[in-house]
Amino acid sequence: MIDLDWKAKMVSSDLPSISPRQSNKLHVSFPAIPFRAVSNTSPTPASDPACSAYEDYLRLPELRRLWNRKQFSNWKTESILKPALQALEITFRFVSTVLSDKRPYANKREWTRRIESLATSQIELIATIIEDEAEDSTTRGATPIADLSSTEGVLARDGSYAEVWKVPGETTVVNKTSEASLLPRLAMWKTSEDVAQKIMYSIECEMRRCPYTLGLGEPNLNGKPTLEYDSVCSPNEIHALKKSSYDHIKNQENQSVYTTHQILESWIHVAKQIIQRVIERIGSEEFSKASNDCYLIERIWKLLAEIEDLHLLMDPDDFLRLKNQLQMRSFDEKSPFCFRSRELVEITKSCKELKHKVPEILGVAVDPKGGPRIQEAAMRLYSEKREFQKVYLLQALQAIEGALKRFFYAYQQVLAVAMGSLEAKGNGVLVSSESCDSLTQLFLEPTYFPSLDAAKTFLGESWSHEQPNGAERRIRRKQ
Repeated sequence: MIDLDWKAKMVSSDLPSISPRQSNKLHVSFPAIPFRAVSNTSPTPASDPACSAYEDYLRLPELRRLWNRKQFSNWKTESILKPALQALEITFRFVSTVLSDKRPYANKREWTRRIESLATSQIELIATIIEDEAEDSTTRGATPIADLSSTEGVLARDGSYAEVWKVPGETTVVNKTSEASLLPRLAMWKTSEDVAQKIMYSIECEMRRCPYTLGLGEPNLNGKPTLEYDSVCSPNEIHALKKSSYDHIKNQENQSVYTTHQILESWIHVAKQIIQRVIERIGSEEFSKASNDCYLIERIWKLLAEIEDLHLLMDPDDFLRLKNQLQMRSFDEKSPFCFRSRELVEITKSCKELKHKVPEILGVAVDPKGGPRIQEAAMRLYSEKREFQKVYLLQALQAIEGALKRFFYAYQQVLAVAMGSLEAKGNGVLVSSESCDSLTQLFLEPTYFPSLDAAKTFLGESWSHEQPNGAERRIRRKQ
């Protein structure tokens, strides 16, 4: 068994050093942290004028009205799935923007590959959301779908439906296709035909475990019911927002930046809704469902980084000229550009605040005297392997932390490549070893879960001291 009485094995700094060969006591050394100014602090959004200008540029108030509009009262997943589908629809518009670019120096090949990859990543997340919805008895069966198997193939031929004949069993399956979505139209345009078909096949593959499909022109070989995509996503209203208030600026990268950030904000809103659901599920002790949601949040952070990477494909001269045309930086504004997104700052704070749920998950109260009560409970949980659903959840919480920090680190690198390293340091202000800009502080700060971190540290050290000396010598000889 693993000895959990770690307190008796700690080595005080004022005790004489003892050779490991003379004692089997647990020795854990903690390296000094060179960044003394780094601490756990919550990010703050940019100034109100900067945030408002950002929102007006992206027409976020109008987008939020579409995200938050409740059309199906019994469908609990609507607030999550709707903005996700709308982000995917905006991606289809992005395909058209890229392939219509007439600049001879635009890197269309790489743009096409990146947007195909981005579409696939979003489809994977949407499929996961739908799979989780189908497994949950409280959300199953409320989705607005068109089950065409009961119509015996008799449908109006008004251009919105396509017939697919299945030979086995002499049965006919009718696959309904969206009228308003841009994807079926891209499939009919020779320039974008291959891109659209690849996306359609991605939908077919990723939705294979889902009880219904999206109805965007995918083959639907299994004859599944089809989502009422046009009612849920409202593509016409989404595409009505394709022009920004700065559309008069003659710069091709204007539309690229505008569309990229509309997709980004849509997924940030999805993450916000899922975080709220995580908190509710932890409160009701639905730890398995909460862990699934946490892994969804982790994947959304990775998707946000993939979206931000699109800035690396923009032409440097056109992008920097656009920055000046939009007056993206005022002299007194020192916050990173990403902090103009109020919801990004909000989900960052919310993800960090999930650390306060650890005592509730472990079923222990925080020791008011600062004792290691939570750490000991975590060590017991890890070693006993009984409540594995709690282990899933704790691992998922730490996965969110890793993804969040990677996002902000990657974002700083994108800033450096797109605008120069001085811009990435915060309005051209260089940092020293004693101080960090707000971006650097986010990915260098200590762990959000010190008790879990300490539990794993001592658990690992305990196992290393449990190893027989003979087995240790054999391992050394093999090395």
